[in-house]
Amino acid sequence: MRKHAGLMCAAAVIALVITSASAQTGKQPPQMTPAQKAEMEAFMKAGTPGAPHQALASSAGSYDLKLRSWQAAGAPAMEETGTATRAMTLDGRVLVEDVSSSAMGSPFTGHGMMGFDNVTGKYWSTWNDSMSTGLMVSEGTCDAQKSCTFIGHWNDPVKKAPVKARMSTRWTSPTVQVFEMYAPGKDGKEFKMMEITYTKK
Repeated sequence: MRKHAGLMCAAAVIALVITSASAQTGKQPPQMTPAQKAEMEAFMKAGTPGAPHQALASSAGSYDLKLRSWQAAGAPAMEETGTATRAMTLDGRVLVEDVSSSAMGSPFTGHGMMGFDNVTGKYWSTWNDSMSTGLMVSEGTCDAQKSCTFIGHWNDPVKKAPVKARMSTRWTSPTVQVFEMYAPGKDGKEFKMMEITYTKK
């Protein structure tokens, strides 16, 4: 990220110097070399929102939530309710989600972000909440029906090691989205640990 920011700053400084020099001399700024032009075009393409970002924007709004979670495979589900708001930020580049609910009888808040990286051609997401001081980072793909599959990691506070999780989302109607999360149990086998049904208001 530092390298990317540095390159962007360097490009901006170069453009500013050229513009300033041409303004003082009254002459046209020198043309960029083919390599400079290609580099600028690459940055512009990487930073321009497209169809994937428009698809993310279509899910902006307010939602009622029904949450189900499991402590282990075969265990009874714990059920909670909550609300969520989604909105685009950074001029249509990133979808921000804020969740308010309860977890095991205690108040719970969560904050997530989701975007599409034009460079990698993949979606990414982050998540952090009031039950942790860590950050979960995920990457995945979505199809034309906006069904998505992500693989992410968070740090287990007991084992002090990363835990791999698999998540999926699908729209069962224009206003209902189902999120599912799978992770290894104590036996190391994957099980469904969470399901959230989002109903758009």
